[in-house]
Amino acid sequence: MQSWFPWTEKPLVFSAPMYGVSNATLAVEVSKAGGFGIIPAGFNFSPRHPQVVALEAELVLARRLLGMTSEPSKPMPVGVGFITCHESISHFDETALPLLVEHKPAAVWLFAPDPDPASHERAHPAIIRRLHENGIRAIVQVGSVAAAREAIQDGSDVVVAQGTDAGGHQFALGAGLMTLVPEIRAMMRAEFPSRRVGLAAAGGIMNGGGVVAALALGAEAVVQGTRFIVAKESTASWSYKNTVLGARDGGATTIKSTKHDDIQGTPIWPSLYDGRAMMGDSYREYEAGLPMAENIKKYQDAKQSGDVSRAITWCGTGVGLVNEEMTVKDMLEEVRGEAVAIMNSLRGSLN
Repeated sequence: MQSWFPWTEKPLVFSAPMYGVSNATLAVEVSKAGGFGIIPAGFNFSPRHPQVVALEAELVLARRLLGMTSEPSKPMPVGVGFITCHESISHFDETALPLLVEHKPAAVWLFAPDPDPASHERAHPAIIRRLHENGIRAIVQVGSVAAAREAIQDGSDVVVAQGTDAGGHQFALGAGLMTLVPEIRAMMRAEFPSRRVGLAAAGGIMNGGGVVAALALGAEAVVQGTRFIVAKESTASWSYKNTVLGARDGGATTIKSTKHDDIQGTPIWPSLYDGRAMMGDSYREYEAGLPMAENIKKYQDAKQSGDVSRAITWCGTGVGLVNEEMTVKDMLEEVRGEAVAIMNSLRGSLN
C-alpha cells in the first residue's frame, strides 16, 4: 500500500472517517505524521445538501493546511469517507464526484451499501469505476468474508476488515479480528491470487500491541477510530471526550445495538448494520422497558437543555485503554514506538 500512498510510514495507520468527530484538520495531521487521514463526508448526496457543502469546505481547508494551494492539480495525501446506504446515493456522480475530481484526495472510503437496493443498482461498482477513471483509489469497509469478496469483485484497492470490537457503525453479524482478518486473507490468496489488494484491520486497536496483533493476523495496515476521539484535533465535544477517557471495561460497558440510532433519530441504516456505543441512561432505560417514544422525547429534551447525560457515545470495546488526550502526532509516534518495542521483544522470545 505504501507504493500507492508514498507519504505513509510503517506500520500504516488510517484514521477512521468518524462523522462528527474527525475533520480535515485531524485527517491532515494524521497524514503529516505518516498515517492516512480520512475526512468524513456523511451520507447525503442530495444537491446543495449541507453535507455536500461542508465536504467542499473541508477539502479546501485540507489543501490549505497541507500547504498545497499553489499546486491545485496535485493529489492530496488524505482520503474522503462516505456512507453509501442513503437513497440519495443516486446523486453521487452529480454532487460528490465533481468535488473529488476537483480536489483530488488520494482515496475514497466507502461503507454500508444498501444490501437490497431494490429500486436501483448496487452503488459501489459504478462509484469505484468512476474513482479509478479519475486516478483515485477505492477503500471499502466490510464486516464479513462475503462482503470482502464482493468489495474485491467490485474493484476495491483496499479492504478494511472491521471486527465487532469496533465502535460506531458496523455489520450487525460479524466476528472479531482474531478470525475475520485471517479468513479474509485466506480468501484473498485463494480466490484473487493475481490481484493486488491491500488489507487493513479495524476494531479494538488502541495501542502498539493491537497493531502488532493485526499485522500478525495478516493485515498490512490498521485503522484507529476510538483512539482519535480524544485527539486534540478532534471535533468531539468535551463531554464526549471525558466519557471516553473515563470509561473502563469496554466489553461490559459498550453494546452493539440499533437502538442508539432509534433514540438519536438517525434511521438511515439497513438491517444489516448496527452500532457500538456506551450503555448510557437512554439505553439502560430502553432495556428497563421505557417506551421508545418516551425515550426519544427524554433524549431530545436533554439535548435541547444542554444535558449530556443521555448522549449517545459511540466507541469501541478498547475504550478502557484510552486514557489521555494527545495530539495526533504524539498518538502516532506512541503507537509506532510501542509496536516496534513489542516486535523486538517478541523476536527475543521466539529465538
